[in-house]
Amino acid sequence: MPKQVLDVGNCGYDHGSLKNLIERNFDAKVLQSHGPADTIRMMREQTFALVVINRKLDRDHSNGIDILIDLKADEQFQDVPVMMLSNFEDAQAAAEAAGAVPGFGKRDLGKESTLKKLEPFLG
Repeated sequence: MPKQVLDVGNCGYDHGSLKNLIERNFDAKVLQSHGPADTIRMMREQTFALVVINRKLDRDHSNGIDILIDLKADEQFQDVPVMMLSNFEDAQAAAEAAGAVPGFGKRDLGKESTLKKLEPFLG
């Protein structure tokens, strides 16, 4: 049975790129949410091997790290690995300080280093 990944806050194009990368390289299915409410709802209804949150959410441009903080504060989701999708090192550092595993940027989607970051959760 494929593992599930939740992609939070990416526009259609970026969601498609992330989905293609993951589904092409792993036995995994990528689903999408756009903000705190639908993310939490989906996580309560389904099991995810990994959550990837965009630095700035596509619909309202709020900070993705706020969802990360909410997830890590919820006992039900504390152990679910979360990655930040951002090209900015400061955003990656802030995400890791808030409990995320090391993430990657959109410019790194096609790189071997990105697959190595995903492997422990999806391999």
